[in-house]
Formats: sequence, C-alpha cells, structure tokens
Amino acid sequence: MPFVELEAGPLAYEDTGGDGPVIVLCHGVPMDHRVWRKVVPLLPGMRIIAPTLPLGGHRLPMRSGADLSQRGVAGILGDFLDALDLDDVTLVLNDWGGGQFLINDGRSDRIGGLVLVACEAFDNFPPGPAKIMNIAGRIPGGFWLLLRLMGLRVFRQMKRGYGGMSVVGLPDELIIDWFRPAMADRRIRRDFIAFATGNPSRAELLRLSQQWRSFTKPVLIVWAAEDRLMPAVHGPRLEALYPDSRLEVIEDAATLVAEDRPELLAELIADFAQRER
Repeated sequence: MPFVELEAGPLAYEDTGGDGPVIVLCHGVPMDHRVWRKVVPLLPGMRIIAPTLPLGGHRLPMRSGADLSQRGVAGILGDFLDALDLDDVTLVLNDWGGGQFLINDGRSDRIGGLVLVACEAFDNFPPGPAKIMNIAGRIPGGFWLLLRLMGLRVFRQMKRGYGGMSVVGLPDELIIDWFRPAMADRRIRRDFIAFATGNPSRAELLRLSQQWRSFTKPVLIVWAAEDRLMPAVHGPRLEALYPDSRLEVIEDAATLVAEDRPELLAELIADFAQRER
C-alpha cells in the first residue's frame, strides 16, 4: 500500500487511479479502507482514493506530539488532499464526521461536494456507545483493558457497539484486524488514545457545526433507517443546515451503509460525483 509523508506522519492509502471524478472515501474508528471493499468495485471509471486515517486501525504510527484531536485529524485529511494535489474532490464521510471541520478551518477549497453517510454531526462526537473509549483513555490502564475486552466475541459483537453497526453483520475477523494494530504497537495505541480523548466540548461542537452552513457546494446526506449510533433527526437537521443539500434515507441499513446496501450507496455516490456539480 502506498503512503505519503505528512507533517503529522505517514498516511497509507489505496488509489485506483484513472481520469474519472475523484472520490475520497473516509472511514470510522478504528477502521481502515476495507470498510469500502464492497463499494469500490461498483464505481468503475472513477478515481477512488481511500486513506487509512490515524483513528486506531492504522499501521503506520504518527509522529510523537501530532495533533490527533477531532480537528487535528481533519487537518491531516486536508494535508493529505494537498499532498496528492487533489481538486474538485467528492469527499465521502461515514461514521467519522470530523472531515466537516475542514470547513471551520477554511480548508474546503479542494472539496467539490460532500457526501455525509450516517456520520457524526452536531454534538454527537463521539456517538453514545463510543464514549467508553474517551473514558477508558483517561484512566491509567483503562484503554488497554478495553482493547483486551475487544478480544471477546460477545463484547465486540454487542448490538450497542460494533455488532450494531451493520444489519447484515460485520465479519468478526475484520473487527479483530481493525483492533490488532493498537494491541500490538504501543505507538498506535498512543495515537488511538489521543484521538479518543480529543473531542471538543458539547458547546464547542454545536458552535462549530453552525459554521458548516458556509459550505455552499452540493451536499448529499445519506442516512440509515436502522442506525443505532447516529440520531435519525440529524439527517434532516444537516439537510436544513447546508444550503445546497438533499437527504436520502436508506432502509435495511445501519451506520455502515457500505456493508448493508453497497449497490445503492455506490449508485448514489456515482450519480452525485458525475452530475451534481
């Protein structure tokens, strides 16, 4: 897998190449590009780029002292777009919604359109069940214990956790592999903890979200009818917030829409990337 050296550290990514519209697919915690494995083959003719962000599932540790807060990781994403000199990008966010903070930091020029797929928004950073990571990261030894608990299938497949992120169910071996880097490498674990404890306050999140209305390019909002993590009301709220937006609600899907309804999601993304702009 290729990687690019950024100020914060190395960032690995997948790139299909090609001359079609550029689509950048972003994942959640502590996942990687494989969350899109069902969708990418359904987007022929597009240039698909899927970075593995430093959200705990990455295998290349960031530099010591790198800003891995929510806004810090958004900045890393912005640096990644700069490093690859990508323009008019269709930026797709799923689960992790922090890419929207590029708007707050005045770094959305390379984005031609946003696709928000069942992702964090407003004060839902992180979603309710994921708050345990923030708590564990602030207790000595707490995060290590949490990682050990993820070694138990009954724990990692809980419906209020990763087991509830997909209607069809996530492959157990994939969840294990997403948590393996933090178990095996203390530097990855350090990065994971830095992100897990780097959330703005609720008041700050609500203040920042109001600034997103300044993004006037097209926004496609894809919400999942069976989602346990992202409130149903956030889909319509995002549609009302962004000036040029539309909302699609997908039935028989939870947070990881790419897992549950890949054909429909790929069709929506392709149509948006080719015709909305």
